[in-house]
Amino acid sequence: MSDTPSLWQRLTEPPSIEEQAPAAKAVTYLLLLLWSLVVLVPLYWVLITSFKNAGDVDNGPFYIPFLDFRPNLDAWRFMLVENNTLKPYMNSVVVALTSTFLAVLIGSLAAYALVRIRFRVKLAAVAIFILLLVAVIVAVAGFRVPWPLAFGVALALFLLALFTLVRRTRLALGNNDVEFWIISNRIMPPIVAVLPIYVMFQSLHLLDTRAALIATYTAVNLPIVVWLTRDFFAGVPIDLEESAELDGASKFRVFFTIALPLVRSGLVATFLLVLILAWNEYLLALFLTNANAQTMPVLVSAQNTTRGPQWWNMSVLIVVMIAPVVLISTVLQKHIARGLLVGAVKG
Repeated sequence: MSDTPSLWQRLTEPPSIEEQAPAAKAVTYLLLLLWSLVVLVPLYWVLITSFKNAGDVDNGPFYIPFLDFRPNLDAWRFMLVENNTLKPYMNSVVVALTSTFLAVLIGSLAAYALVRIRFRVKLAAVAIFILLLVAVIVAVAGFRVPWPLAFGVALALFLLALFTLVRRTRLALGNNDVEFWIISNRIMPPIVAVLPIYVMFQSLHLLDTRAALIATYTAVNLPIVVWLTRDFFAGVPIDLEESAELDGASKFRVFFTIALPLVRSGLVATFLLVLILAWNEYLLALFLTNANAQTMPVLVSAQNTTRGPQWWNMSVLIVVMIAPVVLISTVLQKHIARGLLVGAVKG
């Protein structure tokens, strides 16, 4: 009886524990190739369409430049020069980067506090805060009370209740309750809050400004930052922080010099995710902007609505929108891959 393996065995049995069998490897590469085509072909189509004119698009499909059609820069010239796309683009850059930086900074501080500090928030304080907040909204929106006056009175009443009535109560909320409340803010659909946000910024005379978008995007993306970075900080050895505190370091110094450097890969992955969410945000920008602070998603929608689906012009806007995200993802690829695994294995 021969010990020579058959052809089927050579194809289906792996040569070692660290390698795939030839047949399995071929199937894996085939699936990866098909998935790459699914991902790259639409991007390639958008890119070459931006160099076409109306005739090339209507008489197509044409896929190979200089063979199927003669590429030109007419759509690029029209969208970037004549249509003044630079202003919405700069609005998107400033709003997305600033709001993402603020969200990651504030959210990481909140996540670190939830991991390292034990909170006991009195339930009575939360109830009084909600009642006063509703009272401020009613006073400003319904009775036209100036918002600084309403805010000042509510703050004084809250501090008075905090040092009198609240101190006598015992029911309190813990860290898990605070975390659930933070995450629940992101679960709520944005359309529910967009009208109150619109009225608030209208009263503050901040509609159609970058400040309104930055504040709104920061608040909307804070729950995601807290949710993601909490596990990153939980994986940091507490012994390092305790040693630094014994040497006289404050909580803020421990956070910025020890905790943050150890989770920087996770912060990079979180930063990119939040940046993409802020960059692609449409609903809030549609309600809060008009012309001065208009962002790229609103411009793309307006271009499609007013002029119809002119794919050659739309493709220019799409390429301009996705190029920065692709570039940043490529540069930060190593940090993103490492950040996705931070806190995944706990021993």
